[in-house]
Amino acid sequence: MISGVFMEDIVKEWSELKRAIEYHNYRYYTLDAPEISDAEYDRLFQRMLFLERQYPNLVTFDSPTQRIGAQPQEAFSEVRHRHPMLSLENCFSDEEVKDFDQRVRKLLKKSLKLPDDDSIEYTVEPKIDGLAVELVYAGGRLVTGSTRGDGYVGENITANVKTILSVPLGLDQSKGGRPFPDLLEVRGEIYMEKEAFELFNKSRVMKGETAFANPRNAAAGSVRQLDSKVTAKRPLSMFCYGVGTPKDLDCGTQYELMLTLQRWGLRVNRPHIKLCRKLEEVIEYSREIERQRNVFPYEIDGAVIKVNRIDFQTLLGEKARTPRWALAYKFKPNQETTRIVRIGVQVGRTGALTPVAHLEPVSIGGVTVRRATLHNEQEIMRKDIREGDRVVVQRAGDVIPEVVTAIHSVRDGSERPFLMPKMCPVCGTEAVRRPNEKIIECPNPKCPGRLKEALKHFVSRRSMNIEGLGEKILGQLYERGMVKYPADLYALRLEDIISLEKIEEKSAGNLLGAIEKSKYTTLSKFIYALGIRHVGEHVAQVLAGRYSDVQKIQNATMDELTAIPGIGTEIAGSIVEYFSNSSNREMVQRLLDAGVRFAEPPAQSPVSGKTFVITGTLESMKRYEVEELIVKKGGRVASSVSKSTDFIVTGKSPGSKMEKAAKLGIPVLKEEDLIEILRG
Repeated sequence: MISGVFMEDIVKEWSELKRAIEYHNYRYYTLDAPEISDAEYDRLFQRMLFLERQYPNLVTFDSPTQRIGAQPQEAFSEVRHRHPMLSLENCFSDEEVKDFDQRVRKLLKKSLKLPDDDSIEYTVEPKIDGLAVELVYAGGRLVTGSTRGDGYVGENITANVKTILSVPLGLDQSKGGRPFPDLLEVRGEIYMEKEAFELFNKSRVMKGETAFANPRNAAAGSVRQLDSKVTAKRPLSMFCYGVGTPKDLDCGTQYELMLTLQRWGLRVNRPHIKLCRKLEEVIEYSREIERQRNVFPYEIDGAVIKVNRIDFQTLLGEKARTPRWALAYKFKPNQETTRIVRIGVQVGRTGALTPVAHLEPVSIGGVTVRRATLHNEQEIMRKDIREGDRVVVQRAGDVIPEVVTAIHSVRDGSERPFLMPKMCPVCGTEAVRRPNEKIIECPNPKCPGRLKEALKHFVSRRSMNIEGLGEKILGQLYERGMVKYPADLYALRLEDIISLEKIEEKSAGNLLGAIEKSKYTTLSKFIYALGIRHVGEHVAQVLAGRYSDVQKIQNATMDELTAIPGIGTEIAGSIVEYFSNSSNREMVQRLLDAGVRFAEPPAQSPVSGKTFVITGTLESMKRYEVEELIVKKGGRVASSVSKSTDFIVTGKSPGSKMEKAAKLGIPVLKEEDLIEILRG
C-alpha cells in the first residue's frame, strides 16, 4: 500500500519533470535554442519513463512520453503526416541492446513461432544529429517538404528544402530497379557538416551576427527561414533513412529499401550502413561507429539499429511514440551542462594569455572535465560569458574542452562579467596586444608561465618525444631550479632525478635514457620543438625540406622565407623575430653543444617532395607514426587539401576531404598502399 504522502511526492516530481521536458522541447524543436545538453535532457526523459512504468496511472494523453517534438511555429503552414513520424527509443548500453533483441525475438516468436536458434538480421548506421524531415514525392516529383513537428503535424518547409542540393526535385528510374510509386513519403535528416559549420559561423561573426552553438542548431535554423533565399545560401545536406510505409514499396528488407532509394536518386548513407547477421556484430559495429565519431564530417550522437526484414517490422508494429523494431544506441555525450566557478588566465609558451573557465566538474564522454578554454577576450564578449554562468561545454576527441555557449535565460543576477587582466597573472609584466590581433600577450621572455609551457611543448611526443617526462616531473625540476630552459634537460644527472619526489632509481635511469635518446631527432621535429610562433609541424617540415641545417634557418631573411611556398609574411616575420633574439640563438647553440643532432636528409624515395593529406582512421599504424615515416622518407604532411596536395591517403570512414580531393582530381592512396611504399 502506497502512502498518500509518498504518492504526492511522486506526482509532484512527475509534474515538475513534465513542465521541464515540455519547456526544453519548446526550446529545442521550436526555437532551435536548447538550454541543456542532450545528455541532461535524456536523463530527465528516462526518469519520467521510469516513473510512468512504475506508476502507469501517471500517464496522461499529453505526457511528453506520448508526444514527439513540439507544436509547429505559426509562421509556417501546417502539414499533416499521413503516417506519424515516430521518435526512436533510446538505449545507452550493450545490455539494453541485448534486451531489445530479446523483446524482438519474443514478439516474433509469438507471431511466427520462430525457432530459438533463428537469427534476426539488423541494419546499423550512424545516427546523424540534425533535423528530421519528410519529403513527399507525387508522380516522382517533390511536392512537399515538412518538419517532424509533433510527429503528426509538421511545418511546411517545401521552398527551403528545394534549395538543398542533395535533395532531388524529381526521382530517377534510369539506374534500374523497381518503379517508384505514385506517392512516396521519404524520411531523412537535414544537417550541416562540421567544416561548413565552422566557416558559416565565422562569416556570421564577421557580419556582427550571433553564432550558432552547434551544427544541429545551424541546420534547424537554416531550414526554418521564412525567406528561402536565405536557406539557399546555407551549406545544408540531407541523408534519407526510411519511408512512411515501407511495406508499400515491395522491398523485402530495410537494406534493400536503402539501395532502392539510392537508385531513385535519393541520398542515403550507404558507405556506413552495415547489415549485421548476429547480435555481436550489431554491438561491435555500434562501438566502431562511436570510436570513429570524431572522424565523420558531420555530428553523430549514436547508432540506429533496425530489424532488417520489412515484414518483421510490420509484425512488430509500434508503441505510442516509438517503433518496436528500431533502437537508437546513444553514445557518451560530447556536450554537457555545468557552471563556471571562475574564469582564470593561462600563459602560453609564446606569451599568449588565454582565458580558461574553471568548472564544476562534469563528465563528458567518460572524462571528468574541470577546465575549458574560452579562446580569447573577443570570444567571451561575443558569447557574453560570465563567472557563475550555466554553460554548455563541448569535448571532441583530443581537442581541448571549450565553452560553447552560456545559458542566459537562467541567470539570477549573481553572475559576474570578466575582463582580461592588464598585467601578466604570473610575472606581473604589463600585457600587450599585437596590431590587428585578438591575442593579448605577456612580452617577458623570462616569465615562469611561458618557460614552463615551453618546456612542456619541447618534451612532448610530437616534438622531442621524451617519454616519461610529464608535467608533474617537469614542474618539480623547474621549481627546484634544475631545469629552466630546454637545454638544461641535457645537463641532468641521475642523482638529480632520484632526488625528486616519488622517483625510484630504475625510473630515474629510464628517464635519463629517454632524454639521451631524444638527442637524435629530425630537423623538422627540432624546429617544431623550439615553439616558434605560427610554426606548426607542417611549416617545420617545409623549412627542414628547404634548408639542410638549423644555422641556415637562423640566418634566413624575410625575402628568402616568403619565397618558399606555404610561408607568408606573418610566419616569416615570426621566424626572423625569433632568431633575431640573442637568447634564442644561444639556446639553440646550447642544444647543439649538448649533442642534439639530426638524421641525414632522406635519400630520394617515391614520396620525396610529395605532399600527403590523411583522412579517416588508420588501422595498421597510428596516424602520427605514418606521418613520421612520410617525413623520414622526404615527404610532407598537410592538414587540409589544396592544389599543392599530391596524394590523399584514406583510412576507414574518410571525411569531407575526399570530396574536395575528388573535385581537384588528386590521386587517392589506400592505407595499405602507402605503407607498402614507405616500407619499400
